[in-house]
Amino acid sequence: MQAPDLRGLVPAPVTPFTRDGAVDYAAIQRLGKWLGGIDGVKGLTVLGHAGEGTFLERDEQMKVIEAFRESVGDRLPIIAGITLEGTHVAAEEAKRAVKAGASAGLVYPSHGWLRFGYQKGAPQDRYRAIYEASGLPLILFQYPDATKATYDLQTQLDIAAQPGVFAMKNGVRNMKRWDREIPVIRQQRPDLQILTCHDEYLLHTMFDVDGALVGYGCIAPEPLVEMIRAGKAKDYAKARELHDRLLPVTANVYHRGSHMEGTVALKWALVARGILEHATVRSPLLPLPEGADREIAAAMRAAGLAR
Repeated sequence: MQAPDLRGLVPAPVTPFTRDGAVDYAAIQRLGKWLGGIDGVKGLTVLGHAGEGTFLERDEQMKVIEAFRESVGDRLPIIAGITLEGTHVAAEEAKRAVKAGASAGLVYPSHGWLRFGYQKGAPQDRYRAIYEASGLPLILFQYPDATKATYDLQTQLDIAAQPGVFAMKNGVRNMKRWDREIPVIRQQRPDLQILTCHDEYLLHTMFDVDGALVGYGCIAPEPLVEMIRAGKAKDYAKARELHDRLLPVTANVYHRGSHMEGTVALKWALVARGILEHATVRSPLLPLPEGADREIAAAMRAAGLAR
């Protein structure tokens, strides 16, 4: 399979549910068609954290890929989160994603590494095995520095050099590492597409990347497309203006007690935009505190993203 060009905005949309908790495929169609019609959107990443992908049954996962694929037709690639812990089962997950219509895979680290760390060479082996089994073009996912699943620089370079790996979603959330490592990766792996996933730190990272792969993109695609263009043009004043305009939204979505609450907040932001009717999520996510929906709607209005 040919690797897609993701140099631009790649939203990671939520997975809508009905009020009784079933996957709402009609709402997926609305959301996907809306995002797919925005100039500058280069693909959709589904079944990630924002998409509650690990909360879905396997048949639901495939149907979600199929529904988003149908919503955009051949206009955009669909990137599927590859999240299962073991390498073999992750490879089988990637094969199912190909069958459902995915054009690429975003490979999550084995979840045990978050607590215990990884053996030297294990991440490289994970990517190699998944690609060899599925033929699915893969995105390197750099986890936050606060976890033990973050990859050191050499591991990143090794993975990026492997067949099938064409892009990086970098969310290291340590600006010291970002400022020192990104230039080296650029120099040594010049063909790698580098995408920020720092939803809450977009301004700092926007000047070093080819684009952004962010859940934020599913609620504010228009200003984020502008910010990416400003970053590529090294237009700090424009990027800062967009950052400041979006800051109330950033605060109400991502500056909460847990980053996972951002998924619930994304759904309320889509309610404010008129894309979703409600913000139903699946456990272990819980509803936000009373009044959060009004706060998010007010922030979206302040940013010019809702009436």
